[in-house]
Amino acid sequence: MHDFDERPQHGRRIDIGSLEAFDRFAVRAHSMRGWRIQDVDLRERGEQLERLDGEGALLLGAELPDGARERLAEQGALIFADVPEVPFNAYRSTLYAPDDLVAGLEDGYPSSFDARVYAWSRTRHHDTAHTLAAALHDHSIDEALADWVRGRAIVGIMGGHALRRDSAEYRQTAHLAHGLARIGRVVATGGGPGAMEAGNLGARAVAVSTDELDAAIDELAAVPSFQGAIPEWIASAQRVAARVGDGVSLGIPTWHYGHEPPNSFATSIAKYFQNSVREDILLRVANAGVVVLPGGGGTVQEIFQDACENSYAEEGAWAPLVLLGERYWTETMPAWPLLQAVMRDRPGAAGIDLVDTPADAVARIAAFEVADE
Repeated sequence: MHDFDERPQHGRRIDIGSLEAFDRFAVRAHSMRGWRIQDVDLRERGEQLERLDGEGALLLGAELPDGARERLAEQGALIFADVPEVPFNAYRSTLYAPDDLVAGLEDGYPSSFDARVYAWSRTRHHDTAHTLAAALHDHSIDEALADWVRGRAIVGIMGGHALRRDSAEYRQTAHLAHGLARIGRVVATGGGPGAMEAGNLGARAVAVSTDELDAAIDELAAVPSFQGAIPEWIASAQRVAARVGDGVSLGIPTWHYGHEPPNSFATSIAKYFQNSVREDILLRVANAGVVVLPGGGGTVQEIFQDACENSYAEEGAWAPLVLLGERYWTETMPAWPLLQAVMRDRPGAAGIDLVDTPADAVARIAAFEVADE
């Protein structure tokens, strides 16, 4: 949910996700009708709340001064308190930062926020309150992500999660993302390890040279995989991230695969409980195209999930879908011939391509003009 916004929805609706936004509205308002206040600490705003009529307001996870909850509820405000016995904020108003997810890592990975939420997600056993909390969380992430992507030309990078840091394919993926960032595209990945980490790394390092990017990859290769070494894997990434810069990129991981830690290179992270929702959103936000690297069943699914959308798109409503690795996608995993058949005689057929180098993939994406939103 954005900090300061006003948009009509069933009448006048105002979304407030920060104390600053509340103050801007409260200074000139007499009523909170249509206000949607999410994850804001209002305990020091008792005086302002006293003179505001609460009828028609919705408060989600807001902290209130003594007596305010009862008075606002009597006036007709709908107030949802924090959901008890869950290790996360169901009403979060912003995307995560990498440090948010690994908070508590100094006491071991099981003590980190990310690991604790994953453990909770595996043991909640269809409890209604917990199911509602997870759904509310994912809805809040949806709202925050919608604000984050607005006005950005986003390219999705899809590829295998098992890619090791010391592999040639990892380096290739990082250089692909580096090239995309340098032409003004914002890279989005699934936010996890492997090709996803390499993609977010390359985008984060947009301000450094290719030689410096290679040096960063060489340093990371000392801890080639997170398996059996999650704290060391995260710590090495944090050191590199601090050095290579803060180029913007997006990660969209899921606690469905919570045994895999999130990578530290995405500058903003939209982490979901529902994997099916996350997969759809990752492809949907890629308004400037998708580049698909060699991968397994999940990567193939993403190809045809995106192809399904493009095959029914009207002229001008599709975005490029580029497969990187000619031999892989024609022999090892022959998705390219099927993709051509799916797209035959469709407007989106003009947007599919099979290339063999990151430079070719960047050039194909660069040729696509993203429509203004």
